[in-house]
Amino acid sequence: MSATTVAVLALVVAAAAFVQGTSGLGFALVVAPVAGLLEPSLLPVFVLASMIPLNVYVVWRERHALDLRGAGWISAARLAATPGGLLLLWAVPAQRLGVVVGVATVLAAAVSLAAPAFVPGRAAYLGAGAVTGLTETATGVGGPPLALVYQHRPPAELRSTVALCFLVGEVVSLALLLAAGRGTPAQLGWAVALLPALAAGAWLSRLAHHRIDAARMRPLVLGFALVSGAVLILAP
Repeated sequence: MSATTVAVLALVVAAAAFVQGTSGLGFALVVAPVAGLLEPSLLPVFVLASMIPLNVYVVWRERHALDLRGAGWISAARLAATPGGLLLLWAVPAQRLGVVVGVATVLAAAVSLAAPAFVPGRAAYLGAGAVTGLTETATGVGGPPLALVYQHRPPAELRSTVALCFLVGEVVSLALLLAAGRGTPAQLGWAVALLPALAAGAWLSRLAHHRIDAARMRPLVLGFALVSGAVLILAP
């Protein structure tokens, strides 16, 4: 990997950690398309591994606002759907994974932008968990279904609960991918190497998450995801 690629990835990881630490979503939507363009071999393990320390931090920082009931239903469905995501990853040729990431990113962002307000119940929790289990295991992108469920809840509840759901799912997905031979030490190594960039973004989010209007940032993140996902689909 060239020095330029590493520098770009570091900047993107830092920005994505800041965005997710502030708004509750956006890390995979920002990082996965860029990684798919620059270094497709990193997907999805690099994204999943990078998000684990970030979500540990967010859960701890805002543990007072956790919705444990919702997180429980989402995580149950998420775990049940994880093997399906692995099957999807096996079914897609490596050279087409970037297109799958692009499509998943664009669809997830479009749904997030267009969805009307609603009060989530058990069915919504289970549905969001199942979809996240499929898409995050296969592509590293899984946040929008969870953001849809919590988009009208207090920002701290969204950030902490989505982070907890991510954390549980990421650990399971990563373990399953590595056990199935779909991950390499190099992918994990790059996640470790870029930890300083991730920590910088997370630290900045600690300073800003009370001051920045997450409702305004969310459309910007999703707009970026639409553009980057479209580029990934159209890239040769």
